[in-house]
Amino acid sequence: MGSASSAYRVIYLDVDGRIQKVVFSRFCSPCDIKELLCTALGVPRNTSLSLLDSSGAIVSIDPTMPHNTERSPYRVVPMTSGQLADKEELFQNVLTQVAEQFSRAFKINELKTEVTNRLAMLEKRVELEGMKVVEIEKCRNDIKKLREEMASRNNSNFLEDNKKLTPRRDVPSYPKYHLSKETVEALRLPTFDAWQWEPNEVLLIVACLNTRAGPEQLQWNMLSCLEHMYHDLGLVKDFNINPITLKRWLLCIHDNYKNNPFHNFRHCFCVTQMMYSMICICNLQEKFTQVDILILMTAAVCHDLDHPGFNNTYQINARTELAVRYNDISPLENHHCAVAFQIFSQPDCNIFSNFDPEAFKQIRQGTITLILATDMARHGEILDSFKQKVDNFDYADEEHVTCLKMVLIKCCDISNEVRPMEVAEPWVDCLLEEYFMQSDREKAEGLPVAPFMDREKVTKPTAQIGFIKFVLIPMFETVMKLFPQIEEAMVQPLRESRDRYEELKQIDDAMNEVQKKKSENLTMGGKKK
Repeated sequence: MGSASSAYRVIYLDVDGRIQKVVFSRFCSPCDIKELLCTALGVPRNTSLSLLDSSGAIVSIDPTMPHNTERSPYRVVPMTSGQLADKEELFQNVLTQVAEQFSRAFKINELKTEVTNRLAMLEKRVELEGMKVVEIEKCRNDIKKLREEMASRNNSNFLEDNKKLTPRRDVPSYPKYHLSKETVEALRLPTFDAWQWEPNEVLLIVACLNTRAGPEQLQWNMLSCLEHMYHDLGLVKDFNINPITLKRWLLCIHDNYKNNPFHNFRHCFCVTQMMYSMICICNLQEKFTQVDILILMTAAVCHDLDHPGFNNTYQINARTELAVRYNDISPLENHHCAVAFQIFSQPDCNIFSNFDPEAFKQIRQGTITLILATDMARHGEILDSFKQKVDNFDYADEEHVTCLKMVLIKCCDISNEVRPMEVAEPWVDCLLEEYFMQSDREKAEGLPVAPFMDREKVTKPTAQIGFIKFVLIPMFETVMKLFPQIEEAMVQPLRESRDRYEELKQIDDAMNEVQKKKSENLTMGGKKK
């Protein structure tokens, strides 16, 4: 062990012709050492000092300053106000330049390199100009505050170091479960109820008739059911998908959906199940290639990956990292695509590993096109394009087929009201909860708030009536021109949902009117008294 004295430093000062010995801990801060020197010199503790060696060179005041002897004492010189003003102006100029760099569009990745270079430059200039170490620390703190402010404006919580993207390698082998005919039939219908299972169970989908099964057995049984969708459509066989890779991919997908009130894995599952239902009801395998079916299913699974729970409008208005990265163009949908293909880039999760480069390129482009189509800002554009094609639809025309696939995933993405009332209504509560979380944050940050998201202005009926009447029904009725069979299964439930919410609105309006009259009567009664 070293001696205790090794923890202390000794320097000698020339104070008005006398030698002053100064002892301090090597763990002292530069500020503490400066105050010690001020005490030795007999000047106020906040006096700015310069420390000069015997040759007149400036010595940095910090615990690492060179050792000297009584024969070569340091000279302490208080700085004049003029010198301080010049150096303060220099420091402010440097700090202003750093702040300007950070204000340039919040380009995080580029700024990491720029900040490192800027700090190195600042340290060199500080040393050359004789600026104090404490000022360097202040500059560092200012930069840190800027970074924290930028981070606080970014709510997207990106995947940190790809931790969540790590695939599960401990997928055990488990028995093949044989689904009953009733279970298979239920899975093909839009009436399927996903609220019967907890979110982690929904990953593994549909029903387990043996209610006495333990949690682990139930989990694997439902995983077999989810795989059934890909097997039943012939995708695993036709594209030679490794079953273990399929399991790892699905588990990794589940891990990369956030626990938002609405945009969570249960929503992902419902969208995918509705797509499976539409493929079955509309006999899409007779119209589309198997590659098209694979794209439809995979885009549905991936369409909201890593959704932060705050929509594109918030991303753009708050200037989050997502909005900056994607230039305000569908920032969320672009992010969902990026996360999806980050997952596919891992060999253990790449269900497309047996595709040649050209075929994979087609799958990638098709999947991206469909996920980007789920941006509701493009709803009118996409539906108008489809309406122009639907009366003379040509399945041999690639543009026609792509447009139809875009409309299909849009239908599935917002299809909750197609389901029975007891299945659909809880989704409205979840959506409003997510809307209110966003509007509360927008109010706190001074950002614009959409009326349909404001908890003080919207009700369940008012939220749904316009959406069903002017978005859902027109889109599904247009699809019905190609597939008349969806009228009973999908369009009629939408009309019934519209009528039910209009009745609820009438009841709400009547109750509000009664309450208003009661308030007026109470007011009048108070005035008479």
